[in-house]
Amino acid sequence: MTTVVPTSEEDAALSVVRFASELAWADAGPEVAEPQVSRLCLEGEEFIAMGKWLELASLMITSAELIFSKVSEKDVESIFTIICNLVTKTENPDEVMEIVKVITAKLVQQPNEKPAVRLKILINFYNLLETPYCQFYVYMKALNLAVDGKVTQYIIPSFKKIDSFLKEWKIGTPEQRELFLTISNVLKENKSMSKDSFKFLTNYLATFSGEEAHVLSEAKEEAVRAIVDFVKAPDVFQCDLLDMPAVGQLENDAKYALLYQLLKIFLTQRLDEYLEYHTANSTLLNDYGLVHEECIAKMRLMSLVDLSSDGSGQIPYELIRDTLQINDDEVELLVFKAITAKLIDCKMDQMNQVVLVSHHTDRVFGQHQWQTLRTKLVTWRENISNVISTIQANKVSEDGSQAAQGLVVH
Repeated sequence: MTTVVPTSEEDAALSVVRFASELAWADAGPEVAEPQVSRLCLEGEEFIAMGKWLELASLMITSAELIFSKVSEKDVESIFTIICNLVTKTENPDEVMEIVKVITAKLVQQPNEKPAVRLKILINFYNLLETPYCQFYVYMKALNLAVDGKVTQYIIPSFKKIDSFLKEWKIGTPEQRELFLTISNVLKENKSMSKDSFKFLTNYLATFSGEEAHVLSEAKEEAVRAIVDFVKAPDVFQCDLLDMPAVGQLENDAKYALLYQLLKIFLTQRLDEYLEYHTANSTLLNDYGLVHEECIAKMRLMSLVDLSSDGSGQIPYELIRDTLQINDDEVELLVFKAITAKLIDCKMDQMNQVVLVSHHTDRVFGQHQWQTLRTKLVTWRENISNVISTIQANKVSEDGSQAAQGLVVH
């Protein structure tokens, strides 16, 4: 089959037009095909001469699916490199956006036909663009294509750069919601990335702060999912779901109030409260796929964190045993698990049967925690200032002494 071999920028576009036209009319016979190919090439020449880049893009992309089905992957990439390059021909941002829409629409039309190649083309297309919103638009098309074509492994690494992308794109709240929720859903399919999935889901829910009730209701199902995901996650012990209006709306919801109560127990109460809740709501837990034994294991760790926050810095083994409802020989094992999970920093005084806590992780990081952190920072700054003042004062005193010693009476 013929391969596109461009000899100049203008010839490259016309070569693609000719190649795609010949491909489209290949079965019609020379008598029919040649006039049609000539007509389409003439149109292409006219569009180039008049600077009608959108019309040229539409012409070049018409036979996109034929190109994907009948051309080698290497040639497909070459052809689309030429097509995508049309966005660099115009300085009109509206025209660039229209060209982007025309090209991406074709690329995502059949996601199961060479999906990895389509995704690569979209990523290369993204790198050609200078308009932030166009970049976001192409990224979302690439993200959805990766999902539909089951090639998400190629786009997941880019999720680490989302914060910097957001600064560049400067997109609005609706677009952020779409982005965060799509990423969360992608990561949810990969069990090893459930923690990251939860992070993007909470980012999504956070965008609903300050919204009216009818808007909040749009996030109700995702709020439910966030609660279930948090309770299930064996390695997530801190979140700010309770401070989010999207989650708070569930507190008085006839259908989900009990689930909200469960979240509150996990973030503010201890094991005994959970056991009492389970006795009354075991069916609800089963309905959401929550395993009682796993919930107990997590609540024991959460309860130990709560004991660590009491302020004394010392937790008797006996109190840990009674609060976590475990045997004496399990106390140190639970403390070790909490240390491994980075929930507490502590030392175990086996002689005096106490745990000496130097630091703990708050289950909830809300307004109170921010205020506490601010107070600590102010105190730290004052202490540093005092140290600097003392050093400066000592230096002045020392310099004065040395000067006095240097005076000689003749």
